[in-house]
Amino acid sequence: MTVRTETPGELVAAAAREADVNRAMCPSRVVLEHVTSRWGVLVLAALLERPYRFSELRRTIENVSEKMLAQTLRTLERDGFVHRDAQPVIPPRVDYSLTPLGREAAERVWRLARWSEHQVDAVAAARAAYDAREA
Repeated sequence: MTVRTETPGELVAAAAREADVNRAMCPSRVVLEHVTSRWGVLVLAALLERPYRFSELRRTIENVSEKMLAQTLRTLERDGFVHRDAQPVIPPRVDYSLTPLGREAAERVWRLARWSEHQVDAVAAARAAYDAREA
């Protein structure tokens, strides 16, 4: 009996070949969840402008808690979308920027975010019409 052991790279490549976001166990669902999460979209869109320090990013993205921003940045860094540059200075300085993969994702979600800004009136009208029918 031959036991075949696959390297992590082989496992990732096999998963990518079988990717189908509609399948329950498809690994692309996790990526989609991270990129399109409430804070993920806003972090990616903000970093399209320029690199940010943590405190600058927190001020830019209103109402995000320190905990959620840190968690989102860690997740996006782990997924390869965000680069964390910790400089050994006093006081410590950490800058966040997009990787090439992150820039590609950010450009896509930025368009969706801007589209949603332009559709607020249409959505409000649709909601009002729905509510009137349901009343």
